[in-house]
Amino acid sequence: MSAHEVWVRTAQEMNKRVDAACAKLGFSPLKQPVTRAPKPPGRFFFDSNDVPVLIERIRATLPEDAGRIVRDAERICERRFDLLGYEGLDFGREIDWHFDPVNNRRAPRTLWFRIPFLDFDTVGDHKVIWELNRHQHLVTLARAFLLAGETRYLEELQAQWHSWQSANPYPYGINWASSLEVAFRCLSWIWIDHLLAGRGLDKFRAVLAPAIAGHARYIAKYLSYYFAPNTHLLGEAVALYFAGTLYPQFAAAARWRRLGWRIVQNEAARQVLPDGAHFEQSTYYHVYALDMFLHARLLAARNCEEAPSEFDAVIERMAEALRAQSQAGAAPRFGDDDGGRWFDPRRNRTEHMLDPLATAAVVFHRPDFKAAAGGVLRDESIWLLGPEGVEEFDRLPSELRPPASTRCAASGVYCLAASQPLLRTVIVDAGPHGYGSGGHGHADALSLQWIAQGRHWLTDPGAFCYSLPRGRNRFRGTAAHNTLEVDGLDQAEPAGPFNWGAKPATRLERWLTSPLADVFTASHDGYSRLSDPVIHRRWVISWKTGLLLVRDVALGRAAHDLAIHWRLGPGFAPSREWPRARTFAAPDGAALTFAWAEDSAWTAEILESEWSPAYGASVPVFVLRYRARVPLPAEFTVALSPGERENAALERLPGAPVVYRYRGGADTLLILFQDGGGPWEWEGWESDAPFLCFGRHAGEPWLLAPDSARLRFEGREVRGPIPPASALAALE
Repeated sequence: MSAHEVWVRTAQEMNKRVDAACAKLGFSPLKQPVTRAPKPPGRFFFDSNDVPVLIERIRATLPEDAGRIVRDAERICERRFDLLGYEGLDFGREIDWHFDPVNNRRAPRTLWFRIPFLDFDTVGDHKVIWELNRHQHLVTLARAFLLAGETRYLEELQAQWHSWQSANPYPYGINWASSLEVAFRCLSWIWIDHLLAGRGLDKFRAVLAPAIAGHARYIAKYLSYYFAPNTHLLGEAVALYFAGTLYPQFAAAARWRRLGWRIVQNEAARQVLPDGAHFEQSTYYHVYALDMFLHARLLAARNCEEAPSEFDAVIERMAEALRAQSQAGAAPRFGDDDGGRWFDPRRNRTEHMLDPLATAAVVFHRPDFKAAAGGVLRDESIWLLGPEGVEEFDRLPSELRPPASTRCAASGVYCLAASQPLLRTVIVDAGPHGYGSGGHGHADALSLQWIAQGRHWLTDPGAFCYSLPRGRNRFRGTAAHNTLEVDGLDQAEPAGPFNWGAKPATRLERWLTSPLADVFTASHDGYSRLSDPVIHRRWVISWKTGLLLVRDVALGRAAHDLAIHWRLGPGFAPSREWPRARTFAAPDGAALTFAWAEDSAWTAEILESEWSPAYGASVPVFVLRYRARVPLPAEFTVALSPGERENAALERLPGAPVVYRYRGGADTLLILFQDGGGPWEWEGWESDAPFLCFGRHAGEPWLLAPDSARLRFEGREVRGPIPPASALAALE
């Protein structure tokens, strides 16, 4: 530990004991004095007289969202809660704020710092308990009141708020055990306070403000500098900044504001990689952090707080990384899916991950962000931007950028884009395991996802839950991802719900983009810990015509059990089968055909598995698995193409170098690999290229090889994208 860490941890441990002693003596450790000369309150995202305008905009342009908010409010009044991926949870008619109804566990009501909240046997799933205690559902009641005018929504809101106060006296109970959860609750109360301003609830708002200040004091004392210095620390800082800016009547407000704003900026520089990706290596946490930064940035602008240009640049890079990975209309699903959201917890599915781009479009005047967000404002964006921002969004053109293959070098995310016969991106994970112990990363090195027309054709499994007994390792393990598994083991060794032991190191070996195709090659050493070390190398060649070829090579010496999994997206089911090809189709006509070369050692089988659309929820999906027990080195290659390709066929030709021939639809091509490097000869070709592809598409010949390669055919040098006519005879 550094001297600063020792000092912070010691101070926090002392504060815990002091708080407990004060509570026993009848003093409130969270009570905040009011300054004698209060400043005017800060400005929220909107003024009270803006609310009718914003509500009308939501009714007019988002009628489905407006209806859903009111329906949610009705269920909340019935004390039935839709949280994370669960529906209709029952915490009792008199709400038990310490109860996990999913697992029928109740957390002990003791001093918060003595509660082992990660111990499933003691508390159940702490996330289920905490999700209700974030009080975002109370914000839903406030919004529903503004939309429908039902006063019983306000009555229910106040009743539940007072119930919580009675059941959670500080410092007792699990709902004080996480500073981030306190921050979420603090922000919910701030939203309620400003949504209901001028609505005749002055008495309630008078007790709400000191409760907000008490939460801010707690956050300031127990910032997650060293417990969870990721989105925990960032979210806590945002809450501090909000409380300090909007409630200057409290003596510590100026300090909260300065401290929160400084941490937010510091974390932007620390948590966001140079390519714009969040360092957790999780799409969900990337969006989580982007939301936090955008909320802080917009509140700062409303209160004339100058945002450094470096801070704006970080946020724009994050939005750009999200846009680039979502060119086919949906975001990939790498790493953990937390299940919560910064504003509306019900918008927690994959299809909602592009929400912040609507807000970022206005902040950065980016027509491409608007197009990527579907050209429409979200409910959250309307509240964040206010009437002027909404008008600016309407004036901003919507310009969808042409698909382009992109490389995010720092995070190791590679997007291989194609537009024919439909818009498609293949996203490959070749990055680090994640920040620190990689707690929110999965054992998914070199896994890939296929997204087309706004849906997942090949997908990541999601996270499902964080508790080990309920399947934490099952969903984050290697077998749940579209990559190679060796000897039934994970690439990384799990060491607790948020820790990994040995983690793989991934190395990019080749990245080539061209108008014809994109070529990606990388390897990882996750299985080098075995007694016979194994290296996994994956080749991915993506033709702009839609064809994808994936070649997996396992390097070692002994015999090993190898398995390659392909997890189909929800809705895809086995459709057609041929000797060495299989098609999976969805009800809307989308279809994906796999073709593989014949190899007696490998077997293909279809398994039923699970896919988690949100934390706690799972639905059945199909997995195509290839497996074999073979001596190494060994390889397996599969060609994937959109549509039902009855004539799709992939065969490996004898001899060296490694040569595959593919036929399917309008494509006929040869792919040659020279793994050892150096010169090679084959059927009149002479080269030192590590790979060579040539063939016909729609009757037109084409050739692909590295620009630096020496390439000759029948003694003549070959240049350009067209192969010699006589070479095409080998296609037959």
